Amino acid sequence: MKIAQTPKPEQIKELMNGPEDTPVVMVNLLSFKQEADGGNEGMTGRESYSLYAGHMKKFVESKGGRFIWSGRVDSMVIGESDADFQVVALVEYPSRKAFLEIASSPHVAEIGQDRAKGLSGQWLIATTESSIQTLATK
Repeated sequence: MKIAQTPKPEQIKELMNGPEDTPVVMVNLLSFKQEADGGNEGMTGRESYSLYAGHMKKFVESKGGRFIWSGRVDSMVIGESDADFQVVALVEYPSRKAFLEIASSPHVAEIGQDRAKGLSGQWLIATTESSIQTLATK
């Protein structure tokens, strides 16, 4: 399994094939550099990313999104992965289109510098609400 910092064009296309006018919750699995780089030397990767996250939270909320939850990864209970994620965060956007507009905005490009300086990579998984009963019948 491979982690990355940015999506491939085909991944954006797949994202946009999902439901149009329904909220999307992005599951962020985050892996940080031991030490930040690119001008944030002296900080941990997590500290550098936190600078970005504070600005991003305000921006996402100003566009109708919300940060639902974040937490530290304690252990892998089922399965195996070479990826070493330290944090999981759930962020809801009003729609996939809204997510893409936010993520590709000049403001996010500007504040994203601290993200890149601290993040070694991530998985970003788009999800749409579904009940367990619905899943069981498919």
